[in-house]
Amino acid sequence: MPIRETPWPAGTPCWVDCQVDDTDRARVFYSALLGWEIADTAPEAGGYLMATVRGRPAAGIGPKPTGQIMQSTWTTYLATDDADATAAAVTGAGGTVLAPPFDVMDIGRMFVAADPTGAVFGVWQARLHSGAGIYNEPGAYCWNEVHTDGYERAQSFYSQVFGWNFTEVGAGTEMTYATFALEPGGPPVGGIADATGIPDSGPSHWLAWFQVAGTDATLASAAELGGAVLMGAQDSPFGRMGVLSAPQGEAFGVIEISESAESTS
Repeated sequence: MPIRETPWPAGTPCWVDCQVDDTDRARVFYSALLGWEIADTAPEAGGYLMATVRGRPAAGIGPKPTGQIMQSTWTTYLATDDADATAAAVTGAGGTVLAPPFDVMDIGRMFVAADPTGAVFGVWQARLHSGAGIYNEPGAYCWNEVHTDGYERAQSFYSQVFGWNFTEVGAGTEMTYATFALEPGGPPVGGIADATGIPDSGPSHWLAWFQVAGTDATLASAAELGGAVLMGAQDSPFGRMGVLSAPQGEAFGVIEISESAESTS
């Protein structure tokens, strides 16, 4: 299984968590849907829950910040070696720091920001918690992408802040899409999609994808558990995928990786 025990390289999507009104309700849903084992953390963590796959950290579930009115959502965190310097870079590149850098006990330092098109993301400087300890297998996240109505502006922003190198892969198709890598010609670590003019795409946002053993069965199970299917199962060059929302409204993708995609990963 793909595992990681050290901090992720700066600029890599390194962690995902959801913010919801009822963490116990989310615990029931995700443990049933994705097979997570979900444990409480230290009391000083404010009710944050840790989801694991095969004993390794896979994702987090936390309560919404006190006093803030917001939709339930999944947040993608990008790794950094220096949260304060990255926060300054975000502002300098035209983004907005929504929650300034702060220490999370002794496990890391983080902040929350929005790119110039409005897509919200987190930034994580690892200490005791490196981020995801398992990835690219059923139950773990396997891909993160930003859907934006300002495609070129967003690419410029992320390139300035995180040094991403983009490769256009949607040319000649109905979509405009690029993957991003940490260095020219390097392996892709995420993607960016042009959502301009796409019906029901909503505001610019990050979308986290979780690998599953069977997409159709997962979508059916999600509906039975009180979730909703936002995009029915579709085949792609990478596998069969779908998008759904949990009972409290947070959206995420699921994908059953094809054998051909696994053989090239």
